[in-house]
Amino acid sequence: NRTTLVDNNTWNNSHIALVGKAMASNEENAYKIMQDLDVDYILVIFGGMIGYSGDDINKFLWMVRIAEGEHPQDIQEGRYFTPEGEYRVDGRASQTMLDSM
Repeated sequence: NRTTLVDNNTWNNSHIALVGKAMASNEENAYKIMQDLDVDYILVIFGGMIGYSGDDINKFLWMVRIAEGEHPQDIQEGRYFTPEGEYRVDGRASQTMLDSM
């Protein structure tokens, strides 16, 4: 059996914000958070190749926004956009976006 940390249940905003912070953080900081949460595995759904719009990449900005609400000193939504204000996941993404989990 595996425990799911976040499964569309939004009753605990601080917990969801912590998971969002981990996903929005660089690998070193995310690893520390995931260790504290006793996480062994992370499943990220990417549907870009098949056009699945409900994937985790499309939900990522919500993770950032929720994390910023609880951890504004560490997570700022603007850092995940390019200087032109674009949300990108390719090689032209912001450095913060490229460094995030």
